[in-house]
Amino acid sequence: MTNALDNHLAAYTGDNLYDFDNQILLNWYPPRIAALCEGASSLLELGLGHGYTTSILSKNFERHLVLDGSPAVIANFKAAYPDCPAEVRETYFEVFDTSERFDVIVMGFILEHVDDPVQIMAAYKKFLKPGGRMFVAVPNAEVLNRRLGHLAGLLPDMQALSANDHLLGHQRYYTVDTLKADIDHAGYDAARLEGIYLKPLTTSQLVALNLSGAIIRSLCEVGINYPELSCGILAEITPR
Repeated sequence: MTNALDNHLAAYTGDNLYDFDNQILLNWYPPRIAALCEGASSLLELGLGHGYTTSILSKNFERHLVLDGSPAVIANFKAAYPDCPAEVRETYFEVFDTSERFDVIVMGFILEHVDDPVQIMAAYKKFLKPGGRMFVAVPNAEVLNRRLGHLAGLLPDMQALSANDHLLGHQRYYTVDTLKADIDHAGYDAARLEGIYLKPLTTSQLVALNLSGAIIRSLCEVGINYPELSCGILAEITPR
């Protein structure tokens, strides 16, 4: 029987308009995490997705274990990144277990996919070393372009999932407030909260503008201080 997660493979093969956004988001935040975790040697990462983050993070950690539940997504990643040194393990996040403990755990854009994000965050506390650091990144329902669309009457419900969201297997959007609430309910404190990529217009509009790399980088840099307006939200969380 086909793994249900394999049904979302089409969203990760590079033929989607929203790959423009994904390349920006997913190439921006891994170096920020790596810089914050200088000296850490082991990383547990949940989800392969497009493979960008795994490829980048694997260059910064001696031990890098990645979990993913889709054989098709794993095969796609290995074909795209045959030399990546990360160990990839096929498993569902909810059933994974190990005696190994990690300096860093990254949940990058996976909490919007799972049935119970609070349970996932709470369960993975035990895989952190004492003093270890966890990072979560999620999509923001209230990103600037969606706020503008809502005020213009084009987007009645900012929490509504699009056809692309369903293709990706998304179950929810987040806001700064709902992410903080889930972090709190899972038994963590948010030590850092920042935005990933301040997105002022729709994806098709931004593509048509053909913005320079310098402008794109500037949108990411500005977004750091405006998580409530950015495309994604990045949080560093510490167990209580």
